[in-house]
Amino acid sequence: MNVKEAIEARRSVKHFDPDYVIPEPELAELLRLTKLAPSSFNMQNYRILVVRDPEIRQQIRAAAWDQPQVTDASVLFIFCGDLKAHQEAPSTYWSHAPQEVQDIIGPMIQPFYEGKDRLIRDEAIRSSALAGMTLMLAAKDMGYDSCPMIGFDGDKVSEIINLPEDFTLSFMIPVGKKTQSGWNRGERLPDDKIVAFDRF
Repeated sequence: MNVKEAIEARRSVKHFDPDYVIPEPELAELLRLTKLAPSSFNMQNYRILVVRDPEIRQQIRAAAWDQPQVTDASVLFIFCGDLKAHQEAPSTYWSHAPQEVQDIIGPMIQPFYEGKDRLIRDEAIRSSALAGMTLMLAAKDMGYDSCPMIGFDGDKVSEIINLPEDFTLSFMIPVGKKTQSGWNRGERLPDDKIVAFDRF
């Protein structure tokens, strides 16, 4: 399946085979591909919680309007953002680059974000969203389906998973083998509603 096919075929699936287990090598590959998602300054400030424990997932399901995909999919991925990623030593993200690049970009990171709480949170959400979309397309290419979710009590889920104080909760993505197809895709809004050129 090529990228175009994966984009066109991906749907939000609600019903999964609860007995299917994604093999460990495939889970590892899915995570490897997800981590190729872009992020500002290469901070990779998304954090991915892989939830497989049935008891924890049942608790999360109760905090998510009892939606069955939370427990029935093979894996529940919870995407979060690290709000302090910009405070890491620049070498954490740029040790691979030529020294002259490190000398330019490294010192830019902390001043760019420091004291800008909204930007920091926005960046964390952006990065986790890019990683989440990468995961869903990679999953589709590997023969799996997914369902991005924000339909849950964020405070309760944060409590269940012991979300670190410096993280923000973004969304969840169950992934597994579907037992029913997703609903037909709704009509896309016309270009003149969502697309502009040069200026609004």
